[in-house]
Amino acid sequence: MTTITPITADDRPAWDALWQAYLTFYESEVPAEVTESTFRRILADEHLHGVLARDADGRPIGLVHWLTHPGTWTTAVYCYLEDLYVDPEARGAGAGTALIEHVRGWAVLFGAEKVYWLTKDDNVVARSLYDRVATSTGFVHYEIEL
Repeated sequence: MTTITPITADDRPAWDALWQAYLTFYESEVPAEVTESTFRRILADEHLHGVLARDADGRPIGLVHWLTHPGTWTTAVYCYLEDLYVDPEARGAGAGTALIEHVRGWAVLFGAEKVYWLTKDDNVVARSLYDRVATSTGFVHYEIEL
């Protein structure tokens, strides 16, 4: 059984391990000061949120981070699910679904218009979950690094 818990200061070592595994999965790195800032903001910032998924033994097996922002097509806000990761050994047991459902439920209570996220087009394992719980919009993501 998966449980979802808020991230606390005591979770730092487990969060670090999941965060680094997530970055490695996406073949990315961030400076240590970004990791430090991210964790600090999850604990204290009213705009950046995060929770952990835990297995039946209470071991952290996944994380999700999200934030809200205003939109031009609504008077409400949008909820952007920025990071979602489940330990490969724990995948397929419902942790990813539970994390997404947690964010969805939070967004409903917060009054958001929608929850949305991005993933790589070749992330077939995650996309099989996403196709079950959400609708693909068909949009293509572009960005300009500054």
